[in-house]
Amino acid sequence: MLFDMDGTLVDSEKLWAVALRELAARYGGALSEETRKAIIGTSMADSMRILHDALGQPERDPAASAAWINARILELFRTGLSWRPGALALLRAVRDAAIPTALVTSSGRPLVEVALDTLGRDSFDVVVCGDEVEAGKPHPEPYLTAARLLGVPIERCVAIEDSATGVASAVAAGAAVLAVPAEVPLPITEGVHQLESLTAADLELLAALLERRAAAR
Repeated sequence: MLFDMDGTLVDSEKLWAVALRELAARYGGALSEETRKAIIGTSMADSMRILHDALGQPERDPAASAAWINARILELFRTGLSWRPGALALLRAVRDAAIPTALVTSSGRPLVEVALDTLGRDSFDVVVCGDEVEAGKPHPEPYLTAARLLGVPIERCVAIEDSATGVASAVAAGAAVLAVPAEVPLPITEGVHQLESLTAADLELLAALLERRAAAR
């Protein structure tokens, strides 16, 4: 099992929006809803470039903006992180069944370490962070890396995602994909099963997705 984090397991996109709005205000601008949605699921470097361009300030240093965002989001994660509906129950079911499990996130390691206080450090056999791969989502590298570290062929993995960027990464890697949109509706994609909430997901569904993936090959 390969779980995305932001918007999939934890309801953190609202916290990212708070930090992004504050940074935009510091730069004398405002974060539009269109820009906020465009940022969802992207790497930190891409997020900062999108924000700077939207503010008409492309000359700003992405690294400096990322440092400010990371510091602010760490504060917010420590006080306001909550589970997405059905996420905790599904994660517990997966772990109780002794299924190899990875967290595959675009967030950096320092932030993930804070999130793991909520998610549980024993909830995952492997954690792949956005600052630990050369190419982030939508590139397949994060999911391929997680499968390799788990020692499980990627075609025997189910990836759960909430964003178009994450879905593209998992599909490109070759995993079976369960999409559960959080903030932004997702287009219907061939080979991707979509649910409104993880409350409707269980081990039987995950097994069925793998069977469907094998039959389609």
